[in-house]
Amino acid sequence: MLSSAFVAIRVAFAATVVGLNTVLHCLPLFVVAFFKLIPIEPWRRLLSVVLIALAESWIRVNSAVFAAMSNSDWQVEGLGQLHRDRSYLVLCNHQSWVDIPVLQRALIGHIPFLRFFLKKQLIWVPFLGLAWWALDFPFMTRYSRSELEKNPSLRGKDRETTRRACEKFRKQAVSVMNFVEGTRFTTAKHRAQSSPYVHLLKPKAGGVAFVLDAMGDVLHGVVDVTIMYPAGRPTLVDLLAGRVEQIKLHVQERPIPAELLRGDYENDAEFRARFQAWIQQLWQEKDAKLECMAGA
Repeated sequence: MLSSAFVAIRVAFAATVVGLNTVLHCLPLFVVAFFKLIPIEPWRRLLSVVLIALAESWIRVNSAVFAAMSNSDWQVEGLGQLHRDRSYLVLCNHQSWVDIPVLQRALIGHIPFLRFFLKKQLIWVPFLGLAWWALDFPFMTRYSRSELEKNPSLRGKDRETTRRACEKFRKQAVSVMNFVEGTRFTTAKHRAQSSPYVHLLKPKAGGVAFVLDAMGDVLHGVVDVTIMYPAGRPTLVDLLAGRVEQIKLHVQERPIPAELLRGDYENDAEFRARFQAWIQQLWQEKDAKLECMAGA
């Protein structure tokens, strides 16, 4: 019982520190974001640098808190090949909500600040929603197949939204993050999909295709990240409680095939087949890498 009480106190303390860190960083971030509304492009670019510095400071403090709460064994391979002044598309498998702080801690300083595609509803998350908006995170409205069948005029809206969101990234080094599976891995989801992969859900190629169509010509390459927790997929509470024993990341920079930089994924069946074949090949290699990491 004492052990459980200690863990609860530890989690509450870590969560409080992370919460205070969020508030203390968001307040100056909101002030800078207000002045960024002034429509002078050089001024906005300067303030974007300040905003990113604040966001990276927030990440570093959170990472220090997580490190202090645990003695996790980190094994990270492949960071030496990356450059902070180059733009990348970051692709990763999705194991847990812990993936995001893990990726932030591992990649910070090695590549430009990570941006994720977020559901439009997340802009209403207290503090973080406004912070994501200020940091130019792209907010997306994704339409289901049934919605498109009911309202065909929505077809192509995803592509247009992605292009608009990525347009502002063309004048700065950026890392655009995509969890290609579209959701966190669970055994139930894996079974329901009849996934052909042992450790992965089926990849969704459309979002990646839209990003490459919008800004492929300014991306240096793909940062392919494979993430694994040998002791099992942890929760955020596990992270705060110091119960994440080991974290493995394999990072590999890959070229983007020139023939995939431009194409109409939605309407060109031949292009879509080529693109999906490329993503599936990446996923086959990632599945094999996870099998190797599990046995190491």
